[in-house]
Amino acid sequence: MTFFKKPKKLVLTKDAPEKQDSSQENNSQESQSVTVQDLSLDNILKKVKEPFSATEDLMTHEIELPFDQSRIALLYIESIVDKQLVQSMILNPLFETAREINFKTFKQMASIDLKKHTELNQVQELLLQSNTLIFSEDTSCFYAMSTPVKTQRDITEPDNETIIRGAHEGFIENLSINLALVRKRLKTPKLTVKYLQVGKETHTTIALLYVDNIADPEHVKEVEKRIKSIEADAVYTPGNIEESIEDKPFSFFPQMLSTERPDRVAANLMEGRVALIYDTSPTAHVMPVNFFSFYQSVDDYNKRWHIGSFFRFVRIMGFFIAMGLPAVYIAIVSFHYDVIPFGLILLIKSSLEDIPYPPLFEALLMELTIELIREASIRLPTRIGSTIAIVGGLVIGDAVVKAGLVSNLMIIVVAITAIAAYIVPSNEMSAAVRILRFPFMVAAATLGFLGIVFGFLILIFHLCRLYTFGSPYFAPIAPLNLADLKDAFIRAPFWKQNTRPKDVTAQKVDNANHTRKWDKS
Repeated sequence: MTFFKKPKKLVLTKDAPEKQDSSQENNSQESQSVTVQDLSLDNILKKVKEPFSATEDLMTHEIELPFDQSRIALLYIESIVDKQLVQSMILNPLFETAREINFKTFKQMASIDLKKHTELNQVQELLLQSNTLIFSEDTSCFYAMSTPVKTQRDITEPDNETIIRGAHEGFIENLSINLALVRKRLKTPKLTVKYLQVGKETHTTIALLYVDNIADPEHVKEVEKRIKSIEADAVYTPGNIEESIEDKPFSFFPQMLSTERPDRVAANLMEGRVALIYDTSPTAHVMPVNFFSFYQSVDDYNKRWHIGSFFRFVRIMGFFIAMGLPAVYIAIVSFHYDVIPFGLILLIKSSLEDIPYPPLFEALLMELTIELIREASIRLPTRIGSTIAIVGGLVIGDAVVKAGLVSNLMIIVVAITAIAAYIVPSNEMSAAVRILRFPFMVAAATLGFLGIVFGFLILIFHLCRLYTFGSPYFAPIAPLNLADLKDAFIRAPFWKQNTRPKDVTAQKVDNANHTRKWDKS
């Protein structure tokens, strides 16, 4: 029996449902593959309007051109199209010219990105992507121009990933702008973007990013395969994608790194990882990642390596404090009085003697109260949320102590635990730590220190056996790789990080960080 679980070999095979779906898609395409040349303009408009017969925001404008009395038709969905853009970029150039309209002349006149199409089965998708369609009775094709209404917000720093030094830019709900933010940082033709769509009705667009000469092709193919295997009518959020493609959906630990920072995505792409950026969402996912990726912050690399290493180590110590401190307190108070220094015994005894219930119930009460205050401060408006935090932290905390419901020491333990849980740069990992401390408290109340030891052994076994997209989750600890420890517990100097992480299995191991050639000492 081996201690570590071997990763599943990434075999790229087409499953039977995929073959069936592909055959169904081919049959549907054959049945719906109708070209514009086969129909008159009136029949074209009739076929286009059929799927949208129940909606009232599909606009159709039939125009008779003055120079040759020919008809053209403009179609667009009013709610997602900028009408002023349609007027200035399509209608005005149409009436300003006196020549015959074809693809070349109209494109030159309008100075826009006009795309040519021939098959009617593309019409629905084009309309739902904020395109304005132009049909003419004199041509064998139709044209589409992107005319989306501008609803995106300004580029700002993500509220949940603020930093002190570095770029203060974050993703927004526009896929094109998010890709531009990444390309601004990676000016290389090797940066590859592939577009995928999920959701039979929502048609959610996903951009798969990787650096072609660095990322492992097997990882790229595996991610693409899992996304293409998603079958659902509606896929709204990145969380739906994450739950659909992660290896162990029942594990508390996040297996993909969620971020809203383009600089963080760019750095991970250069290490050989793969990124997913979603339309209508500022969240991006990076994979494969390991446990220590969630404790890395952009600030670590913008500060001197001594300072960055210190705060990285503090964050990892916060993991053990947030998960184990309440359990240790319960074990000591319930079973192991002998480990308490003599000078503190009377102080702890006087604090606990009037508490009417066991330490486990006391800890659960305060931990749940902290979670209630946190949720309330998030859901309420900003000004009211800060007030709730003050009321919950000061008034309730002071009141429960004076009422004899909770001891002073428990208030201190819960406060330190909450602070330690919130220093994690990743919200998903912070949530996992906060949830896992509850079974540790139950184990400590049942078996004392022995229960805590058993709990940590189970946790370590789980981390060692967890793989994400074929990469070990607890690397570089399991399997042990001393070279990759330079960016795990601490952050080594930039000029010492000359290789990419081994668990990513990048094509280029050497990242060419030879920055101190001038130093001959």
